Amino acid sequence: MGKLRIGLMVVLSVSWAGAVWAAKKAPVPETGQATSFAAGDDGALQKGVTLPSRRFTDNGNGVIKDNLTGLIWLKNANCLNDRPTWQAALDAVAELNTSDTMNGQDCGDTSGKKGSHRTDWRLPNIKELLSLIDYGQVPALPVDHPFSNFQPLYWSSTTSVNDPGSAWIVEFFNGFVGNNLKTFIFPFVTAVRGP
Repeated sequence: MGKLRIGLMVVLSVSWAGAVWAAKKAPVPETGQATSFAAGDDGALQKGVTLPSRRFTDNGNGVIKDNLTGLIWLKNANCLNDRPTWQAALDAVAELNTSDTMNGQDCGDTSGKKGSHRTDWRLPNIKELLSLIDYGQVPALPVDHPFSNFQPLYWSSTTSVNDPGSAWIVEFFNGFVGNNLKTFIFPFVTAVRGP
């Protein structure tokens, strides 16, 4: 009887853990591609979680909520107004958290208490940047996006594992993903917060 009880407890524990894990899986959204170029391709099947009818909400306080991911983005997608190195991009976001400025320029975040700025901004990781891609558009950004000053290429906070001197970048003209040396000064910087 004791072995049966222990066996049953193990089965229930594994089942419960599996159910919890299954409930926490992140759903994969549609790519946005609606044109089919061949039978069975992405445009024909359009698999993935249906995108919300209103992808973004402009909160009117310098930030934008992504209704698909729950992430909060800085509305001015190029507040720094410069092309920094990777470390300078991280430093610019740290400055944003301290003073609501990047390179001394007001970023317009008034989403904190009593209209103050928030202090939990971060340089987006590669998956957060990729979540903005809409492969049905050129540039590859959802057509209804309310960002201002959006640029074609952005740094992520994600280092390339096979080359720690490089970090991942996203190019929004056609959704290209790659990595560049962290000393490269072409990518732009934006900021995100949330889940």
